[in-house]
Amino acid sequence: MFVNMTVSYLAIDPTCNMPIIVLKEVGGQRSLPIWVGILEAIAIASELEGTHYSRPLTHDLLKNIFSELEIDVYRAEIFDLADNTYYAKIYLRHHDKNFILDARPSDALAISLRTKTPVFVAENVIKSALNIDLSSRIKDHHNDNWAKILNNLKPEDFKYKM
Repeated sequence: MFVNMTVSYLAIDPTCNMPIIVLKEVGGQRSLPIWVGILEAIAIASELEGTHYSRPLTHDLLKNIFSELEIDVYRAEIFDLADNTYYAKIYLRHHDKNFILDARPSDALAISLRTKTPVFVAENVIKSALNIDLSSRIKDHHNDNWAKILNNLKPEDFKYKM
């Protein structure tokens, strides 16, 4: 059984300074925190905030490729949680053929936001996830702070340092 969820907000976990994507059950009360890297959080935050760059980010490029090739992204799914790692799939349709791609949850969410695709989470994943009171653990960086981070990004911020 799967539960329809949506990206509710982004936050920072003060215990480890890692970004958290918080999914919220559509029409329900349950939420699911997923810790991600800063680049993944930026990809999601840029779409949530409506921030666009002069050159497409990776997920924007994928959306453009899907569009040009007439590929429909029709479902993103977080289907498993093992050893503190979430597993996701992206469902695609090209004419009469369906494809399922293995993905990181952050990539599945970034693509689903860009393509307006519903996100589903397996019931057992929600039950297996730690029951964390997020309000006592995180600093909300949903609106102004994420917008400031995105607006102050420079191209060199996206390069890995060796």
